[in-house]
Amino acid sequence: MSGQAIVIFGAAVRPDSRPSETMRRRVTAAVELGERLGGVARFIPTGGQGRHGPAESSVMAKLLRDWGIDPARIEEEPTGTDTLSSARAVARMLRGWEGTVHPVSSGYHLPRCAAVLRLLGLRVGRGAAAKAGPGFAEWRWRLREVPALPYDAALAAWWRARGG
Repeated sequence: MSGQAIVIFGAAVRPDSRPSETMRRRVTAAVELGERLGGVARFIPTGGQGRHGPAESSVMAKLLRDWGIDPARIEEEPTGTDTLSSARAVARMLRGWEGTVHPVSSGYHLPRCAAVLRLLGLRVGRGAAAKAGPGFAEWRWRLREVPALPYDAALAAWWRARGG
């Protein structure tokens, strides 16, 4: 079986169970990417329950349905607690699948998402970066990626080598 899958990496849920603006921007980027891919891709929102509300994946799935995405094209991954665990869960979910995955996240986070998915054995296509939020807060997140990318990459390679 082949095809296209859009993997949306999670973002915070607000205390009132509504999506954060970062999450909204990621889902918007995913829907726009889905349209560019011809409207047939499946969507895989990721992320477990954080400090507030339901699982990130379920909040994103609702946003996708609100955009008019057919629920049959949405497959939640609700167990991930961070980038690596979400990517590992997606790799397990797609084991044996021969399609292409397209990661969606914030721009600062997208290179790590793509690298980890690739190291876990998935064919990675061009992803989509959500529009950046206002202000300079994103620089703090960019700096966080400096150690996080090689750390997650090493763990992903180790996990795959062990037969994960």
